[in-house]
Amino acid sequence: MNTLIINKSFIANDISFRDNSMVISLTDGRIISVPLEWYPKLRDANKDQLNNWRFIGGGEGIHWEELDEDLLVENFLN
Repeated sequence: MNTLIINKSFIANDISFRDNSMVISLTDGRIISVPLEWYPKLRDANKDQLNNWRFIGGGEGIHWEELDEDLLVENFLN
């Protein structure tokens, strides 16, 4: 009997912003969309501030220095 094991990743490899949402691509191929409304600092940020992010923890988190905001990718999936 064969068993399929799917390794789900909590590692992001790209982020973009559309309308009022943040779109996160994960290394396992999944793409998730999160409303900016859930994160007031991101919701109130301008386009330049939103796009000034960096990955932390090898893609486990996202950091916005200017906004003083850190988000954990795993929390988007729970």
